[in-house]
Amino acid sequence: MTFSKQVLELDWEAKAAELSEKLRETVLKKLRKRGIVVAISGGIDSACVAALSVRALGPERVFGILLPEKDSSGWSSQLGRKLCEKLGIKYQLHDIAPVLEAAGCYRQRDEAVRSVFPEFTPDMKWKIVMHGDRLNTDAVNFFYVVVQVNGEERRFRLPPQAYTQIVAATNFKQRTRKMMDYFHADRLNFAVAGTPNRLEYDQGFFVKLGDGAADVKPIAGLYKTQTYKLAKHLGVIEEITSGEPTTDTFSLPQSQEDFYFSVHYSQLDLLMWAKNHDVSTTEAAQVMGLTPTQVQRVYDDIDQKRRSTAYLHSPPLLLEDVAELAPFKLG
Repeated sequence: MTFSKQVLELDWEAKAAELSEKLRETVLKKLRKRGIVVAISGGIDSACVAALSVRALGPERVFGILLPEKDSSGWSSQLGRKLCEKLGIKYQLHDIAPVLEAAGCYRQRDEAVRSVFPEFTPDMKWKIVMHGDRLNTDAVNFFYVVVQVNGEERRFRLPPQAYTQIVAATNFKQRTRKMMDYFHADRLNFAVAGTPNRLEYDQGFFVKLGDGAADVKPIAGLYKTQTYKLAKHLGVIEEITSGEPTTDTFSLPQSQEDFYFSVHYSQLDLLMWAKNHDVSTTEAAQVMGLTPTQVQRVYDDIDQKRRSTAYLHSPPLLLEDVAELAPFKLG
């Protein structure tokens, strides 16, 4: 297929029918579960999975769970509730902040921030970001903490130990949410749906045994742009289908490019498709309005993330095979 900005266009009704049939088959026959649990964040990916699950199984077999904590934006739960009510599914809201507090999430995280900004207090809004324009530089990625002080944002470079402590602490959030997902799945005899789109799944933008844990991942084959379009086709509320993706992890708004991806998803979708289909940097640059060097930087970043996050996709590694279980593996 010739590369163009239209390569991700699909027959959305056909794709909805295909995925809903596969999801129904997977949940009811392969996993032998009665329905599906979806953690609904207020973002596009979980909304698309929830709507697809309703199409596949009916609203009575879908359970939504909203899992805010003290850094969550107020609108995320509002949108989640509105979506559940639009889809006609049962749902519950659990504030996970007390669990995170008890586990040391906020304390450990704040300690790491104070290691570079001793005046930091928990009431200050903040986030972590990578250095600026990665499309136009080959500079090594460094992480910074951005803290809002008296209405002004101040920026401090994070040494590796402080950065990894922040990440390790905030990963409590995704792992605690998944614990709640599986509580309800066990209670209902439902399967747990994962919500990563293709960019997140391919590039390792998830927490192992956190949002990366699931029984089925319905949209892991869809690029982010496609997820938006399928969600709109499935009737997801306009407030979600028109919104920009955020991490909703820190108290200051943080885009996915701030923290992880090299470019906006609308570019990355197309460039990943181009790379996956062996489109040259010259041809891709002409279509995207970039230089071949810029395209090469994105291609290299895709490969680097695939290498560095390969372990996230790996099941526990056995030192010896248990051959007797091979006939019983789900596929």
